Order: sequence, then C-alpha cells, then structure tokens
Amino acid sequence: MKKLNELFQELGISKVRLAKYLGVSRQMVYNYLELDDISKWPKEKRILLCKLLDIEDSGAGAIDKIKITTDYLMNVEAKLNQGVKNSLSNETYIDMKGLNKESQQLIADISYLLKEKLLGTKGKEDFYAIKYLYHMLQSLDNVPEIKYIFAYMSKTTGFTNPNEFKFQEERQFIFESILYSALTLYNNGGASRSRLQASHRRWTQEIEAKKEEKLSRTQQFYAIRTQALSELNYTEINPSNATEVIEKMAEIESRKI
Repeated sequence: MKKLNELFQELGISKVRLAKYLGVSRQMVYNYLELDDISKWPKEKRILLCKLLDIEDSGAGAIDKIKITTDYLMNVEAKLNQGVKNSLSNETYIDMKGLNKESQQLIADISYLLKEKLLGTKGKEDFYAIKYLYHMLQSLDNVPEIKYIFAYMSKTTGFTNPNEFKFQEERQFIFESILYSALTLYNNGGASRSRLQASHRRWTQEIEAKKEEKLSRTQQFYAIRTQALSELNYTEINPSNATEVIEKMAEIESRKI
C-alpha cells in the first residue's frame, strides 16, 4: 500500500480527485489506503483502479512495474477527467454526508463565492485565477507551502490573527517572514523586471528541464515498447498481452545494465 501511495504522489493524484473517480468520499479513500492490502478493497473499486493505472491486476508486482512517462501521465489524467465527468453527470449536488455542520457551511460558502466570481465582470481573469486555485488545491497534499501561502494571505487580509499557526509553526513562521520580505520588496518598487530577469530565467529553465526529463523518459519508453512488441511479434499492447509486453520491456531495459 505504501508503494501505491507513493505512486499517487508522483502522479499528482490528490485524494479528492481519486475519490471523485472512484465515486466515494475522500474519507473512504483514506480508509482504503489504510488497509494493508489492495485485495481488501471492494471488487468494483479495484477494477476502477486497474483501469486508471492501466494494469491487469492491482497486486504489488504490477504496481512496481509501472514506469511514469509523459505519455503515461497524460493517459492517467485523461481517464481521471473522464471518470470525474461521468461521476458529475450522475450527480446534481455535492454529497455532504460525513461532514460536520461547519464543513458543510464552508463548502456552501465557497461554492457560492466561486459561482459569483465566474459570473462576474472580469470574465477570463477570474476563471484563470480560480483554475490556478484548483491546481493548488490538487497539490495541497504534496506541497505544504501551499497551506502557508493560504494562511499568509488570510492573515494579511485581516481574516486571521497573524500569530496563529495551524500547521508546523516553525516552518510556517519562517515561510511567512520570507514571503513578507519578498512582497514588501515587490510593493515598494525595490524589484524591477530587468533586475529579476536572470532569476526568472533560472526558474523557467528549471521547469523546462523537468519537462525535458519527462519527454526523454517518454521517448525511451516508446523505443523500448516498440522493440518489445517487435520481439514478441505483436503490433499493439492490449489487455491480453500487457503483462507479457511489460515483462519483455523490463528485460530489454536490463540488457543495458
């Protein structure tokens, strides 16, 4: 189960998205992931998991063989989106079961505010702001600094006491102090585009390097897959030969060692 949790983190699959895909509550997803073996999951949920991860069975061996490439990430993302879309088409309301009154009110307030923003006059600007917020919420479990950013903004706008720390106090205190210094520099005109060109360029290059690494892995994956299909005299991967092809790909990779 630890391997499955690590895989979800590497794929960027949040508990919320997984819950929507499986058609269960987020708490139920936590309950599933706390089990010591995937075989203890309900059968229909195991089948959905196998479809999502493109594996024949949900055993540890099959999960260990998964190699994350750009192509694989895109396929998983497409399946997630389609699964969530199908789920939403069958639901016209948010399931509040299991939530206390305070949590239910919070969801209601957020939903109302989001709709109000999307119907506002700023149009695309608000749409993209909310879209980026959605991306941040998806990454909340993997990037703790996102919570610190939310807390800082809540404190700066007067909603929260600046000396309140709901997360790891030491790290949150340091992050908020650094963020305050950076925003003070920004708001006081101490930073200019010309001065920050080099810094922004390094940041862009770092992101591009990660994309290149994923692309390289994808190209390597395609080459190995093509070779494996050729050696096995297959033209494509399908449910009946997937295990054999994956094993052949692993063998081909081992030849390089």
